[in-house]
Amino acid sequence: MDDNNQTVVTEFLLLGFGNLKNFRILTFIILLVIHIMALSGNVLVITLVAAKKSLHCPMYFFLSQLSFSEIMFTTDIVPNMLQLILQGGRKVSVSQCILQFYLSAVPTIAQCLLLAVMSFDRHVAICRPLHYTVIMTFAHQIQMVIVCWLLSFSLSIVVYVYLRKLRFCYHNTIDHFFCDIAPLVKLSCSDSSSVELVTALLAYPIILSPFIFIVASYISILQTVLKIPSGIGKQKAFSTCSSHLTSVCLYYGTLSSIYIFPLKEKFINANKGLTLLYALVTPLFNPLVYSLRNKDIRDVIYSFFQISQLGKTLPQVFH
Repeated sequence: MDDNNQTVVTEFLLLGFGNLKNFRILTFIILLVIHIMALSGNVLVITLVAAKKSLHCPMYFFLSQLSFSEIMFTTDIVPNMLQLILQGGRKVSVSQCILQFYLSAVPTIAQCLLLAVMSFDRHVAICRPLHYTVIMTFAHQIQMVIVCWLLSFSLSIVVYVYLRKLRFCYHNTIDHFFCDIAPLVKLSCSDSSSVELVTALLAYPIILSPFIFIVASYISILQTVLKIPSGIGKQKAFSTCSSHLTSVCLYYGTLSSIYIFPLKEKFINANKGLTLLYALVTPLFNPLVYSLRNKDIRDVIYSFFQISQLGKTLPQVFH
């Protein structure tokens, strides 16, 4: 067919969750509350780590970076999703759609790499404690974080450039609440083999390599912990890893379900649910897990509220 006779698509129609009917406002309110809680939790983590000297250590520095990536991801996805719920669907330009995917890909890759860096930190702390201060210097922490973000932006921009080369004709409906790569490739009327090849060459190693590294790190950690003679020492060692392990399981569980082992197209609503879990619940879950499981953060939060309460009672005492 002559390319000149094809109807060029300049906008996509995002269907979101379809017609929610009487549940639209309720769904909007629930998701908005979760989104605000997730943002507040991650901002609190970043603020506490920056403000409190007791939290100036590698684990919490990497945690603050993880929180920043969560904020970046959820603010790219959720506000548009909330608008879709209210409107029952929304049109976005092709450029905006591809840009949204790029802005979601960057923190996704960053989180994979940061989780791997955090596992390395735990490995050094438990398996090589005498060398910890030498290996995990602040300069090394900065270098690792810079590498994580540079790789995230660089690898994502490669896929972005290839997506920009695609042409879209005739069909413009995306049955989802954000612009993911799969529906973009499916709607393309041009040869998308190069995009699929580049995505496979980049996505699978970037997602799987950090996971393999994390598994290897924890195997080494487990071997070291089992050699600790005292039960209290073993419990303390495991407690320092429990929050990170919980985050890894939740993050990679949802991520692999969406991208590594995706459900068939007929289960599109299940895919939406998994993506919603990944985009909304995970950013809320991480601050809660680290706040509830880490004594250092709990102590800082308690001291903050005690100071705030003292500030309220002092004027009444001297009145």
